[in-house]
Amino acid sequence: MHTSPKYFADHIQNVFDRRAKLLQCERAANNPDVDNYDFLKEEIGYRLSDRLLDVSRKFDVAVDIGSGRAWVTRHMTEHSIGHVTAIDLSQGMLGGAPQGEVIEERLIMDVDGAELPFPDNSVDVVTTCLSMHWVNNLPGLFKEINRILKPDGVFMGAMFGGETLMELRVSLQLAELEREGGFSPHVSPFVEVRDLGSLLNRQKFTMITIDTDDIKVKYPTIFQLMRDLKGMAENNSAHNRKLHLHRESMFAANAIYADLYANEDGSLPATFQIYYWIGWKPSKNQPKPLAPHKSDVSFKDIGKLDEIVHTKGVTDLPNEDK
Repeated sequence: MHTSPKYFADHIQNVFDRRAKLLQCERAANNPDVDNYDFLKEEIGYRLSDRLLDVSRKFDVAVDIGSGRAWVTRHMTEHSIGHVTAIDLSQGMLGGAPQGEVIEERLIMDVDGAELPFPDNSVDVVTTCLSMHWVNNLPGLFKEINRILKPDGVFMGAMFGGETLMELRVSLQLAELEREGGFSPHVSPFVEVRDLGSLLNRQKFTMITIDTDDIKVKYPTIFQLMRDLKGMAENNSAHNRKLHLHRESMFAANAIYADLYANEDGSLPATFQIYYWIGWKPSKNQPKPLAPHKSDVSFKDIGKLDEIVHTKGVTDLPNEDK
């Protein structure tokens, strides 16, 4: 149903139109009802900042990439953060963001393919919330993040995963096949969890943890869902996107959506899959993994454990097997 951008070839494919994404963000930021569309990113930003609080350390210097309307920084506290630099592509989004508790600097720049304006080994923590899925050169950006982090610095983030908007993707494809004899991509490609893990490993992050969460939002029809995606600046910005949807195809997609996925109350579920990750820059002071234990008992003989113990005697077994 979907494919991941090509991140592991020598040449990074230019999948997303960054200028189109900037215009979408500026349009969303200038909407008088912009606060009505903050609900999803506000929730994920809160969850990510809560994970940051779980790290029992004070971070003097923080950088938040793709800060938007302060999805993460608005929840940062002086207890855990000393100073934060919020970076975003859109001046409208960043300019309209509420001021948080910590000392904050705001920087307008496109991080895709750019060098981050920080010295080597100068940042304690880098966060990012729901912005990396629009970046073409993720390996380059992850490498830059590793460069600016201090040894034992931490990189925490949240990103939309591969099953995001699966219902919308399928419904639009089936509707266009039925009405137009073919289909075009209307939902941008997302990173798969295996790609994210590989990216972090290849850029030399250690002690990596990745977990996923599915959030389902109910909508009365497909039209309210697409309105919200536009209000969140999450409409498609891939270069190969189709700029217009036929009215007949939209109504057909709504009917297919309801037929395949409707809840018992008649509402339509929209799935947003979220990947959360944490990775650390290597340091000699970090804890090292324990050496693997070699047992005298094979797993294939696990059903004969009582017989083996009786034959060998408990004192002959390794300490871990007593």
